[in-house]
Amino acid sequence: MYPTALTQLARANPFSAPLFSLQKVEEPQQSLHGQRTRTLAAAATADEDVSCEFGSSKYYALCGFGGILSCGITHTAVVPLDLVKCRLQVSPDKYKSIGNGFAVTLKEDGVRGLAKGWAPTFIGYSMQGLCKFGFYEVFKIFYSDLLGEENTYLWRTSLYLAASASAEFFADIALAPMEACKVRIQTQPGYANTLRECAPKMFAEEGLWAFYKGVVPLWMRQIPYTMMKFACFERTVELLYKYAVPKPRSECSKAEQLVVTFVAGYIAGVFCAIVSHPADSVVSVLNKEKGSTAVGVLKKLGPRGVWKGLVARIIMIGTLTALQWFIYDSVKVYFRLPRPPPPEMPESLKKKLGLTE
Repeated sequence: MYPTALTQLARANPFSAPLFSLQKVEEPQQSLHGQRTRTLAAAATADEDVSCEFGSSKYYALCGFGGILSCGITHTAVVPLDLVKCRLQVSPDKYKSIGNGFAVTLKEDGVRGLAKGWAPTFIGYSMQGLCKFGFYEVFKIFYSDLLGEENTYLWRTSLYLAASASAEFFADIALAPMEACKVRIQTQPGYANTLRECAPKMFAEEGLWAFYKGVVPLWMRQIPYTMMKFACFERTVELLYKYAVPKPRSECSKAEQLVVTFVAGYIAGVFCAIVSHPADSVVSVLNKEKGSTAVGVLKKLGPRGVWKGLVARIIMIGTLTALQWFIYDSVKVYFRLPRPPPPEMPESLKKKLGLTE
Protein backbone atom coordinates (compact mmCIF):
# COMPACT_ATOMS: atom_id res chain seq x y z
CA MET A 1 0.00 0.00 0.00
CA TYR A 2 2.83 2.39 0.80
CA PRO A 3 4.28 2.54 -2.73
CA THR A 4 0.81 2.92 -4.21
CA ALA A 5 -0.09 5.84 -1.91
CA LEU A 6 3.23 7.56 -2.56
CA THR A 7 2.81 7.07 -6.31
CA GLN A 8 -0.58 8.76 -6.21
CA LEU A 9 0.82 11.64 -4.16
CA ALA A 10 3.74 12.18 -6.53
CA ARG A 11 1.57 12.09 -9.61
CA ALA A 12 -0.96 14.47 -8.05
CA ASN A 13 1.80 17.04 -7.44
CA PRO A 14 1.06 19.91 -9.89
CA PHE A 15 4.73 20.85 -10.06
CA SER A 16 6.09 17.41 -10.82
CA ALA A 17 7.44 16.29 -14.18
CA PRO A 18 4.84 15.16 -16.77
CA LEU A 19 6.58 11.77 -16.92
CA PHE A 20 9.05 10.28 -14.51
CA SER A 21 12.57 9.71 -15.82
CA LEU A 22 13.72 6.12 -15.36
CA GLN A 23 17.31 6.66 -16.38
CA LYS A 24 20.05 5.35 -14.18
CA VAL A 25 21.40 7.82 -11.61
CA GLU A 26 25.15 7.82 -11.18
CA GLU A 27 26.88 8.33 -7.84
CA PRO A 28 28.18 11.89 -7.29
CA GLN A 29 31.71 12.48 -8.48
CA GLN A 30 34.57 13.19 -6.12
CA SER A 31 35.52 16.85 -5.75
CA LEU A 32 39.00 18.23 -6.27
CA HIS A 33 39.61 17.99 -2.53
CA GLY A 34 38.52 14.38 -2.19
CA GLN A 35 35.10 15.16 -0.74
CA ARG A 36 31.76 14.29 -2.30
CA THR A 37 30.30 17.17 -4.24
CA ARG A 38 26.97 18.70 -3.30
CA THR A 39 24.29 18.05 -5.86
CA LEU A 40 20.85 19.38 -6.70
CA ALA A 41 18.27 16.61 -6.91
CA ALA A 42 19.84 13.43 -8.27
CA ALA A 43 21.95 15.23 -10.83
CA ALA A 44 25.63 14.74 -10.20
CA THR A 45 28.19 17.03 -11.76
CA ALA A 46 29.28 15.94 -15.20
CA ASP A 47 32.16 13.52 -15.40
CA GLU A 48 34.66 16.12 -16.53
CA ASP A 49 37.47 18.29 -15.24
CA VAL A 50 35.98 21.10 -13.15
CA SER A 51 37.76 24.06 -11.56
CA CYS A 52 35.88 24.08 -8.24
CA GLU A 53 33.39 22.22 -6.10
CA PHE A 54 29.67 22.66 -6.73
CA GLY A 55 28.35 25.08 -4.08
CA SER A 56 31.78 26.41 -3.05
CA SER A 57 32.60 30.10 -2.53
CA LYS A 58 34.50 30.17 -5.83
CA TYR A 59 31.50 28.63 -7.59
CA TYR A 60 29.15 31.32 -6.24
CA ALA A 61 31.62 34.12 -7.04
CA LEU A 62 32.05 33.04 -10.66
CA CYS A 63 28.29 32.56 -11.04
CA GLY A 64 27.87 36.15 -9.84
CA PHE A 65 30.49 37.29 -12.35
CA GLY A 66 28.58 35.46 -15.07
CA GLY A 67 25.46 37.32 -13.96
CA ILE A 68 27.25 40.68 -14.24
CA LEU A 69 28.28 39.93 -17.81
CA SER A 70 24.99 38.41 -18.90
CA CYS A 71 22.75 41.20 -17.56
CA GLY A 72 25.05 44.21 -17.93
CA ILE A 73 26.03 43.55 -21.54
CA THR A 74 22.62 42.48 -22.82
CA HIS A 75 20.59 45.26 -21.23
CA THR A 76 23.06 47.88 -22.45
CA ALA A 77 22.93 46.43 -25.98
CA VAL A 78 19.15 46.95 -26.20
CA VAL A 79 19.09 50.48 -24.73
CA PRO A 80 17.64 51.98 -27.95
CA LEU A 81 14.70 49.57 -27.92
CA ASP A 82 14.24 50.04 -24.18
CA LEU A 83 14.20 53.83 -24.63
CA VAL A 84 11.46 53.63 -27.26
CA LYS A 85 9.50 51.15 -25.13
CA CYS A 86 9.61 53.48 -22.11
CA ARG A 87 8.49 56.46 -24.23
CA LEU A 88 5.61 54.42 -25.66
CA GLN A 89 4.50 53.70 -22.09
CA VAL A 90 4.71 57.24 -20.70
CA SER A 91 3.84 59.31 -23.80
CA PRO A 92 1.51 57.20 -25.98
CA ASP A 93 0.03 60.30 -27.64
CA LYS A 94 3.42 61.33 -29.01
CA TYR A 95 4.92 57.92 -29.75
CA LYS A 96 2.36 55.85 -31.66
CA SER A 97 4.32 52.66 -32.36
CA ILE A 98 7.80 51.16 -32.24
CA GLY A 99 8.68 52.45 -35.70
CA ASN A 100 7.20 55.88 -35.01
CA GLY A 101 9.03 55.99 -31.69
CA PHE A 102 12.39 55.41 -33.37
CA ALA A 103 11.58 57.96 -36.10
CA VAL A 104 10.56 60.70 -33.63
CA THR A 105 13.59 60.04 -31.41
CA LEU A 106 16.00 60.16 -34.35
CA LYS A 107 14.40 63.37 -35.62
CA GLU A 108 14.58 65.14 -32.27
CA ASP A 109 17.81 63.76 -30.75
CA GLY A 110 19.74 62.16 -33.60
CA VAL A 111 21.46 58.77 -33.43
CA ARG A 112 23.14 59.63 -30.11
CA GLY A 113 19.70 60.14 -28.59
CA LEU A 114 19.02 56.40 -28.89
CA ALA A 115 21.83 55.72 -26.41
CA LYS A 116 20.39 57.87 -23.63
CA GLY A 117 20.55 56.10 -20.30
CA TRP A 118 23.23 53.60 -21.24
CA ALA A 119 25.41 54.30 -18.17
CA PRO A 120 22.76 53.71 -15.47
CA THR A 121 21.55 50.73 -17.49
CA PHE A 122 24.99 49.11 -17.54
CA ILE A 123 25.77 49.80 -13.87
CA GLY A 124 22.29 48.98 -12.56
CA TYR A 125 21.77 45.76 -14.45
CA SER A 126 25.31 44.57 -13.78
CA MET A 127 24.58 44.84 -10.06
CA GLN A 128 21.22 43.19 -10.57
CA GLY A 129 22.83 40.34 -12.51
CA LEU A 130 25.39 39.78 -9.77
CA CYS A 131 22.62 39.33 -7.19
CA LYS A 132 20.11 37.59 -9.46
CA PHE A 133 22.33 34.76 -10.71
CA GLY A 134 24.68 34.59 -7.73
CA PHE A 135 21.95 34.45 -5.09
CA TYR A 136 19.84 32.10 -7.23
CA GLU A 137 22.58 29.50 -7.03
CA VAL A 138 22.92 30.13 -3.28
CA PHE A 139 19.20 29.84 -2.54
CA LYS A 140 18.70 26.88 -4.89
CA ILE A 141 21.30 24.82 -3.03
CA PHE A 142 20.14 26.12 0.37
CA TYR A 143 16.49 25.21 -0.22
CA SER A 144 17.50 21.88 -1.78
CA ASP A 145 19.46 20.99 1.36
CA LEU A 146 16.41 21.84 3.48
CA LEU A 147 14.08 19.70 1.37
CA GLY A 148 16.29 16.68 0.95
CA GLU A 149 17.06 14.80 -2.25
CA GLU A 150 13.66 13.18 -2.83
CA ASN A 151 11.52 16.24 -2.10
CA THR A 152 13.86 18.38 -4.17
CA TYR A 153 13.10 16.21 -7.17
CA LEU A 154 9.34 16.04 -6.58
CA TRP A 155 9.01 19.78 -5.92
CA ARG A 156 11.83 21.09 -8.09
CA THR A 157 9.68 23.66 -9.91
CA SER A 158 8.57 25.07 -6.56
CA LEU A 159 12.23 25.17 -5.55
CA TYR A 160 13.17 27.09 -8.72
CA LEU A 161 10.35 29.57 -8.06
CA ALA A 162 11.31 30.12 -4.41
CA ALA A 163 15.05 30.44 -5.11
CA SER A 164 14.59 32.92 -7.96
CA ALA A 165 12.08 35.04 -6.00
CA SER A 166 14.45 35.21 -3.04
CA ALA A 167 17.37 36.23 -5.26
CA GLU A 168 15.37 38.88 -7.13
CA PHE A 169 14.25 40.53 -3.89
CA PHE A 170 17.86 41.56 -3.22
CA ALA A 171 18.69 42.13 -6.89
CA ASP A 172 16.00 44.82 -7.21
CA ILE A 173 17.33 46.73 -4.23
CA ALA A 174 20.66 46.91 -6.06
CA LEU A 175 18.95 47.91 -9.33
CA ALA A 176 16.44 50.54 -8.11
CA PRO A 177 18.68 53.68 -7.96
CA MET A 178 20.08 53.22 -11.47
CA GLU A 179 16.67 52.26 -12.89
CA ALA A 180 15.21 55.50 -11.53
CA CYS A 181 17.98 57.52 -13.20
CA LYS A 182 17.63 55.62 -16.47
CA VAL A 183 13.90 56.22 -16.78
CA ARG A 184 14.23 59.91 -15.83
CA ILE A 185 16.92 60.44 -18.51
CA GLN A 186 15.00 58.55 -21.18
CA THR A 187 11.48 59.91 -20.62
CA GLN A 188 12.01 63.54 -19.58
CA PRO A 189 13.70 65.42 -22.46
CA GLY A 190 15.89 68.22 -21.16
CA TYR A 191 16.01 66.93 -17.57
CA ALA A 192 19.48 65.39 -17.85
CA ASN A 193 21.58 63.75 -20.52
CA THR A 194 24.05 61.80 -18.38
CA LEU A 195 24.10 59.89 -15.11
CA ARG A 196 26.44 62.49 -13.59
CA GLU A 197 23.83 65.19 -14.23
CA CYS A 198 20.79 63.14 -13.31
CA ALA A 199 21.70 61.54 -9.97
CA PRO A 200 22.70 64.77 -8.11
CA LYS A 201 19.67 66.61 -9.52
CA MET A 202 17.24 63.89 -8.40
CA PHE A 203 18.81 63.79 -4.94
CA ALA A 204 18.60 67.58 -4.58
CA GLU A 205 14.92 67.62 -5.58
CA GLU A 206 13.53 64.55 -3.79
CA GLY A 207 16.28 63.20 -1.56
CA LEU A 208 17.19 59.51 -1.25
CA TRP A 209 13.54 58.52 -1.75
CA ALA A 210 13.83 59.47 -5.43
CA PHE A 211 16.04 56.43 -6.01
CA TYR A 212 13.94 53.91 -4.09
CA LYS A 213 10.33 55.00 -4.61
CA GLY A 214 10.15 52.56 -7.51
CA VAL A 215 11.48 49.53 -5.61
CA VAL A 216 8.03 48.09 -4.76
CA PRO A 217 6.82 48.31 -8.38
CA LEU A 218 10.20 46.85 -9.34
CA TRP A 219 9.48 43.88 -7.08
CA MET A 220 6.03 43.62 -8.68
CA ARG A 221 7.64 43.56 -12.13
CA GLN A 222 10.88 41.70 -11.57
CA ILE A 223 9.97 38.99 -9.08
CA PRO A 224 7.25 37.41 -11.29
CA TYR A 225 9.56 37.97 -14.27
CA THR A 226 12.50 36.24 -12.61
CA MET A 227 10.39 33.40 -11.23
CA MET A 228 9.17 32.72 -14.76
CA LYS A 229 12.65 33.24 -16.20
CA PHE A 230 14.34 30.64 -14.03
CA ALA A 231 11.56 28.09 -13.52
CA CYS A 232 10.49 28.12 -17.17
CA PHE A 233 14.10 27.91 -18.33
CA GLU A 234 14.98 25.02 -16.03
CA ARG A 235 11.92 23.00 -17.00
CA THR A 236 12.23 23.85 -20.70
CA VAL A 237 15.83 22.61 -20.74
CA GLU A 238 14.66 19.42 -19.06
CA LEU A 239 11.88 18.90 -21.63
CA LEU A 240 14.10 19.77 -24.61
CA TYR A 241 16.65 17.12 -23.66
CA LYS A 242 13.86 14.64 -22.96
CA TYR A 243 11.73 15.11 -26.08
CA ALA A 244 13.52 17.31 -28.68
CA VAL A 245 17.27 16.63 -28.53
CA PRO A 246 17.95 13.30 -30.29
CA LYS A 247 20.74 12.22 -27.94
CA PRO A 248 21.47 12.42 -24.19
CA ARG A 249 22.98 15.61 -22.82
CA SER A 250 26.15 13.73 -21.86
CA GLU A 251 26.73 12.97 -25.57
CA CYS A 252 26.14 16.57 -26.70
CA SER A 253 29.11 18.84 -27.30
CA LYS A 254 29.47 22.08 -25.35
CA ALA A 255 28.34 24.03 -28.43
CA GLU A 256 25.21 21.88 -28.79
CA GLN A 257 24.41 22.32 -25.11
CA LEU A 258 24.71 26.11 -25.49
CA VAL A 259 22.26 26.03 -28.42
CA VAL A 260 19.73 24.26 -26.17
CA THR A 261 20.41 26.91 -23.53
CA PHE A 262 19.69 29.71 -26.03
CA VAL A 263 16.42 28.15 -27.26
CA ALA A 264 15.18 27.49 -23.74
CA GLY A 265 16.13 31.04 -22.76
CA TYR A 266 14.11 32.57 -25.61
CA ILE A 267 11.02 30.51 -24.77
CA ALA A 268 11.30 31.57 -21.14
CA GLY A 269 11.79 35.20 -22.18
CA VAL A 270 8.48 35.41 -24.04
CA PHE A 271 6.56 34.29 -20.96
CA CYS A 272 8.63 36.61 -18.77
CA ALA A 273 7.67 39.66 -20.83
CA ILE A 274 3.96 38.89 -20.62
CA VAL A 275 3.72 38.29 -16.87
CA SER A 276 5.79 41.34 -15.90
CA HIS A 277 4.66 43.96 -18.44
CA PRO A 278 1.86 45.69 -16.45
CA ALA A 279 4.24 46.38 -13.56
CA ASP A 280 6.90 47.55 -16.04
CA SER A 281 4.46 50.18 -17.37
CA VAL A 282 3.80 51.39 -13.82
CA VAL A 283 7.55 51.66 -13.07
CA SER A 284 8.17 53.71 -16.24
CA VAL A 285 5.44 56.27 -15.44
CA LEU A 286 6.28 56.33 -11.72
CA ASN A 287 9.92 57.24 -12.29
CA LYS A 288 8.95 59.92 -14.83
CA GLU A 289 6.46 61.83 -12.68
CA LYS A 290 7.54 63.43 -9.43
CA GLY A 291 5.28 62.76 -6.42
CA SER A 292 3.39 59.94 -8.14
CA THR A 293 2.41 56.66 -6.46
CA ALA A 294 2.07 53.14 -7.83
CA VAL A 295 -1.67 52.99 -7.09
CA GLY A 296 -2.24 56.40 -8.71
CA VAL A 297 -0.31 55.45 -11.83
CA LEU A 298 -2.21 52.16 -12.11
CA LYS A 299 -5.55 53.96 -11.96
CA LYS A 300 -4.37 56.52 -14.51
CA LEU A 301 -3.19 53.91 -17.03
CA GLY A 302 -6.23 51.66 -16.73
CA PRO A 303 -6.50 48.01 -17.81
CA ARG A 304 -5.55 48.74 -21.44
CA GLY A 305 -2.83 51.30 -20.79
CA VAL A 306 -0.68 48.89 -18.80
CA TRP A 307 -0.25 46.74 -21.92
CA LYS A 308 1.15 49.54 -24.11
CA GLY A 309 4.53 48.61 -25.56
CA LEU A 310 4.04 44.85 -25.02
CA VAL A 311 5.21 43.84 -28.51
CA ALA A 312 8.44 45.82 -28.13
CA ARG A 313 9.00 44.28 -24.74
CA ILE A 314 8.41 40.71 -25.98
CA ILE A 315 11.01 41.24 -28.72
CA MET A 316 13.42 42.84 -26.27
CA ILE A 317 12.96 40.43 -23.36
CA GLY A 318 12.85 37.29 -25.51
CA THR A 319 16.17 38.14 -27.14
CA LEU A 320 17.56 39.47 -23.87
CA THR A 321 16.71 36.38 -21.84
CA ALA A 322 18.08 34.00 -24.48
CA LEU A 323 21.36 35.93 -24.65
CA GLN A 324 21.60 36.18 -20.86
CA TRP A 325 21.32 32.43 -20.40
CA PHE A 326 23.72 31.85 -23.31
CA ILE A 327 26.35 34.19 -21.82
CA TYR A 328 25.83 32.85 -18.29
CA ASP A 329 26.22 29.23 -19.41
CA SER A 330 29.22 30.19 -21.58
CA VAL A 331 30.91 31.69 -18.51
CA LYS A 332 30.34 28.41 -16.69
CA VAL A 333 31.86 26.50 -19.60
CA TYR A 334 34.85 28.88 -19.88
CA PHE A 335 35.69 28.70 -16.17
CA ARG A 336 34.96 24.95 -16.08
CA LEU A 337 32.30 25.27 -13.40
CA PRO A 338 30.18 22.25 -12.48
CA ARG A 339 27.07 22.14 -14.71
CA PRO A 340 24.72 19.43 -13.41
CA PRO A 341 22.52 17.78 -16.06
CA PRO A 342 18.70 17.95 -15.85
CA PRO A 343 17.51 16.27 -12.63
CA GLU A 344 16.59 12.60 -12.57
CA MET A 345 14.55 10.68 -10.03
CA PRO A 346 16.70 9.44 -7.13
CA GLU A 347 17.07 5.67 -6.86
CA SER A 348 15.66 5.75 -3.33
CA LEU A 349 12.45 7.36 -4.61
CA LYS A 350 12.17 4.86 -7.46
CA LYS A 351 12.28 2.04 -4.90
CA LYS A 352 9.58 3.70 -2.78
CA LEU A 353 7.39 4.12 -5.86
CA GLY A 354 7.92 0.50 -6.85
CA LEU A 355 9.54 1.50 -10.15
CA THR A 356 12.66 -0.64 -9.68
CA GLU A 357 13.31 -4.19 -8.58
